[in-house]
Amino acid sequence: MAKRIRRLPSLNALRAFWAAARHRSFAAAAEELHVTASAVSLQIRQLEEELDFKLFERTPKGLVLTPQGARLLPGITQAFEHLKGTIASIDDSAPGKGSLSISVAPSFATKWLLPRLGGFLERNPGIEVDVKASIELTDFSRDEVDLAIRYGSGDYPGLSIELLLEDRMFPVCSPELLMRYGQRNPARVFTEAPLLHDVSVDRDPAVPSWKMWLKASGLEDIDWRKGPRFNQTALALDAALAGLGIALAPAALVATDLAAGRLVRLANEEWKGDFAYYLVHPADKAELPPLQRFKSWLRAAL
Repeated sequence: MAKRIRRLPSLNALRAFWAAARHRSFAAAAEELHVTASAVSLQIRQLEEELDFKLFERTPKGLVLTPQGARLLPGITQAFEHLKGTIASIDDSAPGKGSLSISVAPSFATKWLLPRLGGFLERNPGIEVDVKASIELTDFSRDEVDLAIRYGSGDYPGLSIELLLEDRMFPVCSPELLMRYGQRNPARVFTEAPLLHDVSVDRDPAVPSWKMWLKASGLEDIDWRKGPRFNQTALALDAALAGLGIALAPAALVATDLAAGRLVRLANEEWKGDFAYYLVHPADKAELPPLQRFKSWLRAAL
């Protein structure tokens, strides 16, 4: 039979547990809560006495949740996130006011979001936007993020998911490079110009490499290994803009440069992958006015 709790434990003690469990460290939790590590340790000890079970094992490598602590953490996380969302929805309830934290991959932020974000800020001057560019997958239970734009399969259990952009890839280069290698003979461009390799997608079998694209386009005699390599998509695209070679580009990330004539498309063939760009956020944040306004603007921008 489950133990009956007559009253809820101290909110400060629960906050201390939540912070220590996320950081696996009393010192890091203390820094987050602006108290001392000994104060966090004391609150945890008092909470353990009140609950009548241990929450952590202290090991040389840091804190490790006990089975009871591991069972408690998801519920505490959900409770605090719900409380934060409720407070934020009250604070941000005035039309056109509030804050919004967005997590997005660096290349998507640089090549798609930032060139268009001014339109949202102009229409919503009272909303403070915090863009967090990171290649790490957002953990909504730990990170201070309201919504994220993710590139993937769309399988994100427990989150609200909306398809933004399907993935299409094709080769692009600068007009100057095309003129240099023969504007009327694109095949010569592929033969002689360097290929720009985005190695950040090499670990993802759903994203085509130059080897895959050339084979599918009937250009297998071209050396797919030639050309420099870059660890971010945005760098490979910037290299294409600088005339350093041909990039295999996601359509969404080169739309602005194609429209402005800074890049040109070299072939009609395109690769349609299994992955796409998705907007994701916890369901309990769906009613936040800044998030709703951003989603409405995003749909219009698309």
